[in-house]
Formats: sequence, C-alpha cells, structure tokens
Amino acid sequence: MRITAQNRLLLGPGPSTVHPEVLKAMSTPLVGHLDPYFLQVMNQLQNQLRQVFQTENQLTIAMSGTGSAGMETVMVNLLEPGDKIIIGICGVFGERMKDVAERCGAEVIPVYEEWGRAIDPEQIEKTLSSHPGVKAVAVVHAETSTGVWQPLEDIARIAHSHGALFIVDAVTSLGGIPVEVDKLQIDACYSGTQKCIGAPPGLAPVTMNKAAMDKVMHRKTKVQSWYLDLNMISNYWGADRFYHHTAPISMIFGLHEALRLILEEGLEVTFRRHAENGQFLHNELEAMGLELFAAKGYRLPELTAVRLPESVDEGKLRRQLLDEYGIEVGGGLGPLKGKAWRIGLMGYSSTRSNVTLLIQAMKDLLGRG
Repeated sequence: MRITAQNRLLLGPGPSTVHPEVLKAMSTPLVGHLDPYFLQVMNQLQNQLRQVFQTENQLTIAMSGTGSAGMETVMVNLLEPGDKIIIGICGVFGERMKDVAERCGAEVIPVYEEWGRAIDPEQIEKTLSSHPGVKAVAVVHAETSTGVWQPLEDIARIAHSHGALFIVDAVTSLGGIPVEVDKLQIDACYSGTQKCIGAPPGLAPVTMNKAAMDKVMHRKTKVQSWYLDLNMISNYWGADRFYHHTAPISMIFGLHEALRLILEEGLEVTFRRHAENGQFLHNELEAMGLELFAAKGYRLPELTAVRLPESVDEGKLRRQLLDEYGIEVGGGLGPLKGKAWRIGLMGYSSTRSNVTLLIQAMKDLLGRG
C-alpha cells in the first residue's frame, strides 16, 4: 500500500507548519557548499540569526542537525571532564541537558523544581555559593514538556557574579518570545529551526560570545565530537571558508527564507502575534473548564500544556483529532503522559483562526463523551 502525505495542521510541540515560501526556497537548485552564491547566502543567514538572537556575537551559525545537536554542540565545546555545571531542571529537556553534560564527563549539579513551575533564582544562588568553581549555569528558556516560560535575567546576573558562564536552551523560544542574548549577557545559546522559526527540522542555530569562545579555543582536551567541534566549524563559517563537512544546502536555503519572513514581519510584531494568539488559546481552554499545567505568570504563548478530563482516553482523542480534523497536537511527557496535550502555536502555525479551529474541534470531540 502506498502511503501519501496528508494535509496536516501542525499544532503540536514541533515541527510547526512551514510557510509555502520556505518550501519554495528549499526547492532552489543545488549548488556546491563552497559556491560563491551559497557563501553569500551563509553570510546573510548569519546576519539574520544575529538579529533574531538579538546579538552581535561573531560566532553565530547554523549547526547541521536538529535542536538537540545545538544542545550537544554547546555542551561538548564548553565542557571538559571534571568541569562543574549547574543545570536547572523542571521538565524533560532540563533532564536531557543533564544527560548530555554527563556524557561530556562533567560533574552535573542539578537544581530541581516541580514540573509546571520555573527554576527559582535563589536556589541557583544557594547552589553556586555551596559549590565553588562552577564553570557554567544552564537553563531551558521554554520548557517544551510543560509550557513553562523561564525568566532569565536574575539567573544570568547570579551566574556571572560567581564567574560562571550562562547557557540557555532557546529551542522553543527563539522567534516566538524575546531571547535578548546581548542584553541578558547570555554566553551560549542554541535553538532549532522547526519551532517558532518556522522551517523544517534539521538545523540548530547557535551563538556564543567572546567569553564562551575563549573557553572553546583554550581547552585542555580535544572536543569529544569531531563533527560538532567549533574550533573547526567556525573556520568554515568564517572568512577562511575552510572545508569541514558538506553543509545541508537546501535546509540553509529554507532557514534563510524563514528568517527573512520573520524579519520582514518585524521581531516585535512576531512576538506580539505569538503573545496574543497564546493568550487567546489559554482563555478559550480555561473557558472550557480545562486546566493549564504551567503556573500562572510563567506560561509560554507558543507552547501550552493542558490537562484533559480524567475520563478521556487522551491517545484515542488525539488520534480522532488527527483523523477527523487533520490537526496534530502532542501528548504529555513524564508525569503528564496520558493526561495532557501539548499545543503549539509556533511560527506560521500561530494564527487566531488556527486556535478557533482547534477549539471547535476539541468541543466537538469532548462533547461526544
């Protein structure tokens, strides 16, 4: 039996629906990865990423790989065996960060918070005070498993006051809410293309400031990953254009167009669109009597975790939503597995009409029970 792609409305935790112009850009005829035209696109792409990251960092590039490759890029380049790193954990992706750091041989000092709540800066302060010599503090800006928006300013200040680097996972935040790398003095930040950026999965935007790159350039040991070694990759993205690996050319074309669309709309307008549509969704879900999982005041507009009634078979209902309405949402992870949906309003998917369609579909499906 031949399986064909169906028209899906992607309102899950990623990937998000891709703008037709991005798909069109990805069909651009291939050129070589050292072709003058492609190098020009790379230059433009770096400038676009700097604008979206809100940074002037020289090292601002798109790594080959998904958002998790961005996480691994930052960790394997900054951490050496025996280094201490504090990681805030209040969901699945904080745990993943911990796993990656441990695989680098680092001593991970976790700061846990209840799922649905943000990391308390005071706990980071206490942990730094009791563990001298910490190299870095890392948090997830937008926790995709819970819908929590982690405030960054206080933790950045605290980390730097103790001489530690500040690392931020912006996989689900970049392009949807302000990341403000330079203003917050974030030393290393990574993201993915398939969320609020609105491109297919396959690239991981990464930016590092001079303090972070100094650590990379003066390591005592080789970076454990040849493929993700910024000492070499930065030479390909820099003026020398020294060959490292064959770049995913079509993906670069797609990301270049996706970023152009964001900047054409304007960052502030993009942030406002996400904020308004997210609030509209939250209001509609609560009007239905459903409970939002993230604590009030810390809710992401682009990713919402919502509890379903206990009487509902979450997986069955989600499949009905896909089969009957062509709408994809995500199931819960960890303690939310089988109990909640994760709804994404990211990038091109973030429209009021999409919220209205989803809410009507949910009312229909839940009403049948």
